[in-house]
Amino acid sequence: MSLVSVENVSVGYGANTVLRNVSFAVTPQEIVTIVGPNGSGKTTLLRTLIGAVRPTQGRINRQSGLKIGYVPQKLHIDPTLPITVNRFLKLPDLKAGRKACAAALEQAGVPDLTNRQMSALSGGQLQRVLLARALINKPDLLLLDEATQGLDQPGSAAFYRQIEEVRRDTGCAVVMISHELHVVMSASDRVICLNGHVCCEGTPEIVSAAPEYRALFGTGTGGALALYRHDHDHAHDEDCAHDHGHDHTKNQKPTEAAE
Repeated sequence: MSLVSVENVSVGYGANTVLRNVSFAVTPQEIVTIVGPNGSGKTTLLRTLIGAVRPTQGRINRQSGLKIGYVPQKLHIDPTLPITVNRFLKLPDLKAGRKACAAALEQAGVPDLTNRQMSALSGGQLQRVLLARALINKPDLLLLDEATQGLDQPGSAAFYRQIEEVRRDTGCAVVMISHELHVVMSASDRVICLNGHVCCEGTPEIVSAAPEYRALFGTGTGGALALYRHDHDHAHDEDCAHDHGHDHTKNQKPTEAAE
């Protein structure tokens, strides 16, 4: 059963149509990455999944009782505001206990930040704290909107490895938007290439080989599979696959950079 399904969703702002007839579903424990050029509707799609944007056409079906955690692209905090990480995690209702906050920070990979001032955090630490806040209520679905923007490549790769650990340890599904094609594919079960509509969808290998994807992003070594060495001892369908029954990753070996 899907946690959330998107059925022929279109979203427009006035005369401007941002999304057209978008359909896909997210299943339990799946990591889905949405990629696309600037202006392709990625953030609008995520906001529609959350419920912050109402579709002009189509519908969003959410599993009954679905709990969603959200990690924003960035968050500005007044540097003069004296607030610790622990207190920030308890906002807005302060009901979360210290034990729950500590557990969320542990899952986010920053267990020692409890008493640190928010204004003293590095960019990478802040994103981990935002991840911890999203995890406090034990979500079924975790949504990330370009959560590594501003981090360097090692920092981004480490963040995505943490997301894989979160999925493994909590069993939550993950939908994330990313512009970092060179690292994000390694953390994905499925990739959706968006450009106002779903251009193609499938495993990272299938999408990166699809003509629609290559038309948008090219085929250079800075592309999606730069961190992978893939042994081509089986054939790939030239069209972007929507059938996920075949395991296209079984012969895939991570390079040292991805480990």
